[in-house]
Amino acid sequence: MKIQAAVATAPSTPLDIRELELDEPRADEVTVRLVASGVCHTDAIVRDQWYPVPLPAVLGHEGSGIVTAVGAAVTDLAVGDSVVLAPASCGVCEQCITGHPQYCVDFYALNFGGSRTDGSSSLTSDGERISSNFFGQSSFATFTNVSARNAVKVAGDAPLELLGPLGCGIMTGSGAVLNVLRPAAGESIAIFGTGAVGLAGMLAAVAAGATTIIMVDIVPERLDFALELGATHTVNSREVDPVERIREITGGQGVQYALDTTGVPPVFAQMTKSLAIRGHGALVGAAKLGTEAPFDIGSLLTSGITVSMVVEGDSVPREFIPRLIALYERGLFPFDKLVKRYEFADINTAFEDSESGVTIKPVLVF
Repeated sequence: MKIQAAVATAPSTPLDIRELELDEPRADEVTVRLVASGVCHTDAIVRDQWYPVPLPAVLGHEGSGIVTAVGAAVTDLAVGDSVVLAPASCGVCEQCITGHPQYCVDFYALNFGGSRTDGSSSLTSDGERISSNFFGQSSFATFTNVSARNAVKVAGDAPLELLGPLGCGIMTGSGAVLNVLRPAAGESIAIFGTGAVGLAGMLAAVAAGATTIIMVDIVPERLDFALELGATHTVNSREVDPVERIREITGGQGVQYALDTTGVPPVFAQMTKSLAIRGHGALVGAAKLGTEAPFDIGSLLTSGITVSMVVEGDSVPREFIPRLIALYERGLFPFDKLVKRYEFADINTAFEDSESGVTIKPVLVF
């Protein structure tokens, strides 16, 4: 099948929209016509080879669309189904069968390897191999083949042009809060970073009933926006020491929960120091492989804190994505306020606007 796709060819180079050939779906796959795909920070850092995905490659991992073909072994999806795409996992390892597919033992190979498990790619260009299966989907394309396991069926009238980011960025922030930190009504949380992941985490904290929600960033406009969406306090860490300010807000105790969405080592350290005794912090921000962060063992040991490293919100997509949609439909999780739509042809503009902070969550519409 002839398709249009955006191909990453070299670090820090604009994506090239070109015609590719998509092969037939394997027995356990479905073909999906993309309606939309979010643009995520991870797409940018993989394009720039922070993580060594083989290039040229079709990236994109926040896809949503309509099933147009079904492999012979697929029994739970049918042509015409609306789906949101999620990261790939094997489904049979200990992590998968115990409800933690984001820690699948084959997660890196399945999502960053550039191929199916048998080494084949679903994409070619005039005979040249193009890496496929990025996060199990390679959604910067008009059509893609995905494992049925990582396609989440949603209602036929669901707003597919909006839902793609639920498969990664929005799931990451909200899942870290709802699945890992789990603040209860009346509790406190500080979130470092007001990008899509951080604001999704904030919306989840609001939905969970947290009553002290502190957002930390260096961009005044983003902090003001966070207040509009439900934050109770903001801290500009360019102007004040965020740890000291968080302790002032919480009467000297620190917060019960904290989330670092930046992956910046000094910010990670601030996150750990902002926690109350026996507080729980989580890191979701991606950093280059080999990045190390300061961690004061001496002073933190007696605090009894817990620090979790969280991938994709430790979510089971077929369970968690419908939960987020239900919250959205009830007006309790208005993640649509983070989204700005772009035509597929404007993909490089979407990348630029995401990097500069002009747009919180770009979504490409096909």
